[in-house]
Amino acid sequence: MVSARDFVLVSISAALGALSSAIALRLISSNSKCSGSHSFPPEVNESLDDAISQSPFDPSKRKGYLSWDDYFMAIAFLSAKRSKDPNRQVGACLVSHHGIILGIGYNGFPRGCSDDKLPWAKMSFNGDQMETKYPYVVHAEVNAILNTNHASAAGQRLYVTMFPCNECAKVIIQSGVSEVIYFVEKRVNNSDVAYSASHKLLSMAGVKVMSASLLSFFFFKYKAHCRKGSLGAQVEVFSCDLEVIGSSLGSSLL
Repeated sequence: MVSARDFVLVSISAALGALSSAIALRLISSNSKCSGSHSFPPEVNESLDDAISQSPFDPSKRKGYLSWDDYFMAIAFLSAKRSKDPNRQVGACLVSHHGIILGIGYNGFPRGCSDDKLPWAKMSFNGDQMETKYPYVVHAEVNAILNTNHASAAGQRLYVTMFPCNECAKVIIQSGVSEVIYFVEKRVNNSDVAYSASHKLLSMAGVKVMSASLLSFFFFKYKAHCRKGSLGAQVEVFSCDLEVIGSSLGSSLL
């Protein structure tokens, strides 16, 4: 017998799978629509050409399909689009070792706390921290772990669009997550104390950490932008593509 919880998890995974496939296709096909001169390296273009030009009589599987790592990172980025934070949108996706999505999350206020009644500001004119978002926001990583419907996070992988801070690292460690795959660091050369502490904690606890720079071609063009510009520019570029997708899939998704 399939439990109600398992049925819900499978249903959510299937729905997100279909949505992520649509996103992947749109991101690849709309590469020319976002600010013009960006291109894939030769080996990536070859993969895309193979995927597009494969003969209908060819019995082999499609080439250039999305890897699991890129798939789950794409879902993390899509989740980030739900954030109401005007300055930084972060998404996370918790995945079992069987490749089943256990929980997703983005940075936002706790349940029952109105997005319109708490401040989203990064700074206060009079220096009062209570007038900023920081005392109130729950980070994406924590939300993804808490949104598992009581499934265990022990031994699972967490995909996150930005490297976790030290407070999130503590929750990651205590929940038993075994691997963190992140897309970008928040600070250049990891100069922020909170993120230096996070690296130290995760290392000491034996949590495997991998940069998404090791992932396949799906995210290559965005890393290329980062090398040419600032971190903000990189996140901005990715947001641009997701907004194009959202307008085609329906504004209710964003």
